[in-house]
This record gives sequence, structure tokens and C-alpha cells, in this order.
Amino acid sequence: MGENRVKQGVIFAGISYLIWGMFPVYWKLLKGVGADEILANRVIWSFVFMVMLVIVTNKWKKVILTIQAFKTNKKQAALLFTASVLVSCNWFIYIWAVNADKVIETSLGYYINPLVSVLLGVLVLKEKLKKAQIISFILAAIGVCILTFSHGSFPWIAVSLALTFGLYGLAKKIIILDSEIGLTIETMFITPIALLYMGYLFASGRHEFLIGSTSINILIMVSGVLTAIPLLFFAKGAQRIPLSMLGFIQYLTPTLTLILGVFLYHEEFTTSHLMAFIFIWSALTIYSLSQTKLFRIFGKSKAEVYSK
Repeated sequence: MGENRVKQGVIFAGISYLIWGMFPVYWKLLKGVGADEILANRVIWSFVFMVMLVIVTNKWKKVILTIQAFKTNKKQAALLFTASVLVSCNWFIYIWAVNADKVIETSLGYYINPLVSVLLGVLVLKEKLKKAQIISFILAAIGVCILTFSHGSFPWIAVSLALTFGLYGLAKKIIILDSEIGLTIETMFITPIALLYMGYLFASGRHEFLIGSTSINILIMVSGVLTAIPLLFFAKGAQRIPLSMLGFIQYLTPTLTLILGVFLYHEEFTTSHLMAFIFIWSALTIYSLSQTKLFRIFGKSKAEVYSK
């Protein structure tokens, strides 16, 4: 049962990271819209979608009961609010960076992010790493350092993305709550702020929503669905697998993003990027092998030889 739960977690997490890895294509289609307006709409339409989902799945009463329980469970309320703030900050930085032609720097952020997740898993949740996993962590850290130092200046976009989403993952790991209910409440916390901000944009005439083309309006509204779905899968994955494992699966997102940045948007790819890739993919190979039965069998046979 435990192995099936882990497999499910890997699948859920893999789907979420695959979708996130393709996000630059979507945000580029909204390049004429400000990152602040995209974020506000993203929050609002995510909440609308989640409300519809919990009603259809007969979970609305559970949402109400969970909110009422905040009176006695203030820690859960605080964690959910913190998670909503962290993911909102992450969304804004990411959208702004993509439309500012800094796709490769966002990929750097999500390469650093798994290291943050691994460290948080070890330091906060007291998760233990095997020798092979420690080696893979060191190799990945070297790769990230190469990318960071070759950047030429402090990569604040990358570091901000890594920290906000790493802490968000930790919060989702700690919160023991149905993923649909949790995400509904998260978006509920931020939606009033998003509505007020949209009201300000409409009052000042600085909005694109409703006055732009039909395609832009549809893309803005659909952003809520595309936001909620990978977050739901991410929450399901985070609850089923160790945070350290979640961190390494996360490399799927920056790899896809980097490929898009180089080959689709023709951003610069240097020798430093290549060197970093070699270290990072070596880390992934070692970590992946450490999770296989063949690796465990080899490890046992080697231990038996030494015991004799």
C-alpha cells in the first residue's frame, strides 16, 4: 500500500511539473497584459473554478466546516494563509519574468528550488537522505552554483522563485487537508485583495480584461483552470512522497522551461549552462537509480560481501 501511495505521488507530482514547465508558452500569449493584472485575474478565476469543483464533488460542506474549525485550529489557518501569500508572490515574479524575456532565469530559480525543498525536508521535517541522495544533492548544488556565478549578478528572480515555492511546498506538506478543500481556501484568502485591485485597475482605466480581444479575455479566464489543476496534483503528490523526493522530481519544470527559453525564444545558452546541465543531470541519474530495486539489491549484496 505504501509503495502504491508513493507511485501515485510521483505521478501526481510529475504531471504538475510537466504543466508548469510549459507555462511560458501560455504567459507569452498574454505579453501585452501587465503581470499585476494577470495575477489578480489568475487568483479570481482560480477561486471561481475551485468553488465550482468542490460543489460538483460535494465537498462544499467540508470547506465550510474547515473554515469554521479555524477558530480552534489557528495553526492550520495560519499555514493556509501563508501558503496563499507565498504562491501568489511566486506567480507574480514568474509571470513578470517570462514576459520580460527572462525565461532562462526562471528556469534557474526552479533548478535551485529542489535544493531548497531537500534542505527544508532535512532541517524542518527531519527527513533522512541516503548516501546516493547526498551525492546527487552535492552534484546538483555544484550545477546550480555554476549557473548562479556565471550569471554575472545576483539572480534575485531565481532566488525569489526558489524560496517562495520551496516554502510553499513545505506548507503543503505540513497541512493535512484534502487538496481541493485546501486550494479553495487558499484562493479564498487572496481573492478579496485581487478583486479590490481589479477594481482599482478598472477605475484608473489601466485594465486589459474585457476591453481586449476575445482571445485575450478567454486566455485570462482560462488561466484560473490552468493554475488550479497543477496545484491540485502538486498537493496530492506532496502528501504522498517525501519532500526530498518531491524536490528532485521538480527538475522536470526548469528543464522544460530552459529548453523553451533556448530553442523557442532564442535566449542565450552558454558553456556555463552546459556544464551546469552535466552536473544536474548526473545528480538526477544517481538519485533516480537510488530509488530502483536494482540499486537496493546491489546495495544489499555489497553489504553482505563486507559483512563476510
